[in-house]
Amino acid sequence: MVAIRFIAVDGSMQTIDATVGISLMENAVANGVEAIEAICGGNAYCGTCRVHVEPEWRKVTGAVTEMEEPMIEASGDTDPGVRLSCQIEVTAALEGLVVRTPASQS
Repeated sequence: MVAIRFIAVDGSMQTIDATVGISLMENAVANGVEAIEAICGGNAYCGTCRVHVEPEWRKVTGAVTEMEEPMIEASGDTDPGVRLSCQIEVTAALEGLVVRTPASQS
């Protein structure tokens, strides 16, 4: 398990114990992170699992993938750290990861 912190638009924080080997989205849903709806179930076509990765974590989580690009573009989310959490696999290297959830998902 790795600790990952979600920060909501209102500043409230929720730290979850995430399971390695599954997506950040799956972990968020399993731990009741309200801002992560994940309507499409992790297929990268709804955009309701967007997170804003804090700058110091962007190299660890990686860049936006080709699969994510169309949905992020369609969402209009221009945050430089925007990712679909369904496309971020939790690994031990993410221990302490901090992400913010966008206002449109609050």
